[in-house]
Amino acid sequence: MLDKAADVTKDQVVDFIYDEARMLDEGRYDEWLALWLPDGHYWMPLDYKQTDPHLVTSLLYEDNFMLRLRVERLNGARTFSQKPKSRCHHVIQRPFIDEFTPERIVTNTSMHYVETRLDEQFLLALVATHELRVVEGQLRIANKRVDLLNSDAAFGSIQLLP
Repeated sequence: MLDKAADVTKDQVVDFIYDEARMLDEGRYDEWLALWLPDGHYWMPLDYKQTDPHLVTSLLYEDNFMLRLRVERLNGARTFSQKPKSRCHHVIQRPFIDEFTPERIVTNTSMHYVETRLDEQFLLALVATHELRVVEGQLRIANKRVDLLNSDAAFGSIQLLP
């Protein structure tokens, strides 16, 4: 039997978005990775209102393999660029649920993201769009898009995941 979005409530969807942000803030990357569907993509467009990650350069466009590599690097004991480790904090508004159909759920969440390491700290304002599906009774991330308010600015290295 195929699971449907009707198997979850809108409150569960909102809690899922908050839980995902907390996992990232607490560095629980393996748990975070388990939220993803195998064919999911994490996309951070370079251009405002960008519609295609394949025909235009993106700040980030990672499939499950690349997300796993990122998590391995962040968890790795020999990742010297992460000694000491970067830390992050997500301050999110209550997510809007833009689509709630049996096939998929789409949310839109405005947030401020702070990343820090040693004496450097930077702030990003962004909107995250999650495309979720229900699989075996559990919400899973099919795709995540992060639109930075100032995506056309020059950025240093973003180590973690907004």
